[in-house]
Amino acid sequence: MAIPEDTTTQTPDPESADAAEDAAGDTAGDTAVAGPAAPRRRGGGLWRNRDFLVFWTGETLSLYGTQVTTLALPLAAVLVFDASAEELGVLRFLQLVPFLGLAMLFGVWVDRVRKRPVMIGANAARMVLIGLVPALSAADVLNLPLLYAVAFGIGVAQVLFDVSWMSYVPVLVKDRRHLVEANTKLSTTSSSADVAGPGVAGVLVNALTAPTAMAVNAVTYLLSIVSLLAIRTPEPRPAKPERRRSIRADLVEGLRFVFGSRLLRAIALVGCACNFFSVMILSLFLLYAVRGQHLSAATIGLVMGVGAVGGLAGSAVSGTVIRRVSVGRAYLVSVSGIFVAPLLIPAAGGSKLMVTGVFIASFLVFYASLSVANVVIVSLRQTITPDPLMARMTAAMRTLMHGGGALGGPVGGLLAGALGLHEALWLAAVLSAVMLVPIALSPVSRLHEMPAPAPVP
Repeated sequence: MAIPEDTTTQTPDPESADAAEDAAGDTAGDTAVAGPAAPRRRGGGLWRNRDFLVFWTGETLSLYGTQVTTLALPLAAVLVFDASAEELGVLRFLQLVPFLGLAMLFGVWVDRVRKRPVMIGANAARMVLIGLVPALSAADVLNLPLLYAVAFGIGVAQVLFDVSWMSYVPVLVKDRRHLVEANTKLSTTSSSADVAGPGVAGVLVNALTAPTAMAVNAVTYLLSIVSLLAIRTPEPRPAKPERRRSIRADLVEGLRFVFGSRLLRAIALVGCACNFFSVMILSLFLLYAVRGQHLSAATIGLVMGVGAVGGLAGSAVSGTVIRRVSVGRAYLVSVSGIFVAPLLIPAAGGSKLMVTGVFIASFLVFYASLSVANVVIVSLRQTITPDPLMARMTAAMRTLMHGGGALGGPVGGLLAGALGLHEALWLAAVLSAVMLVPIALSPVSRLHEMPAPAPVP
């Protein structure tokens, strides 16, 4: 299970140039207000926006490469250093814990500067750090503590990039009515990377060893840097405030904005739980697949890759879903699927073929639900939030969501040590499904339309 949302992203998705106008909601976010329909735009929408297409291409390449590291980094710990469940949890914790301590500080800084140079620097750092793993392995000096250090460094660079990129997209897509289309395009390629990436990663790990396979990701970050350098759209320098503000004041303003909105607050808390359970279950799944079900790295990559076809399907229909059903219903159904899908993993039994098939089904449901949910969530956040607060809003969300993910790894390791892998998977999956209750009660689930943009504080 990949980290949801800005999966992520990148995290991180709606569709089409004629989608409903990014409309509305006050800072309290209490009431959904239907905005007027956006006028249909001739000429293919963002397909004529050269710089967005260049940015999209670079992001696609780096996302494909990141899939290699997503699989190879924990497998290097498991296969090369025989890491335990607890050690694998620590590895995941170190990669995600920078979001807890640094995201808000980075958000304040990024709101004050141009975003593109920050993104270039962050990707350069990730390229160097990931490239160190195969280099250290070739020199026969790679060990688990060094792998921990690399994971932490990658996490710091990821925080900086993630806080920046979501604030940068509106620079390239100046008309907010086309944010839905932009997010859908980014989500589609993210989902396609989820489909193809794990299978390719599994083959590379089998052929080259896990550490050496990570060199592919270093190259894709280099290509992403080149694409960012090729963008021509001038990025305006953020306006200086009338009076000098302290970092603390900017932090408080960003947090007050997020937690003062019923919608953003609900999204953040559910997202925190989502990442907590997703990271916990993924860490346990990798160990369970290797040691409990005796699957090879290539088979695990196949499971995740074929399962991620659901994400590609979800991205393809997400814009249509949002146009044809209410925003709240799209959120309710898609987020519920994310929390229910893990139940299939510990339930899998029988022959190796049957187990593999059930694992694939779990990932299919998870990724399809994740793609639609990300479309709703990212577009809702970008619609509500004024530009001067975009990075701080993103940082607050990242802090909670990835903070939850950071805790999921070590908690999963402790559960596996105390109960056993299979039993820990059952407990995590059942607790994940219990989240259906707060999702059903969320104010986001009751929205009919995108809310109106909040005023600048």
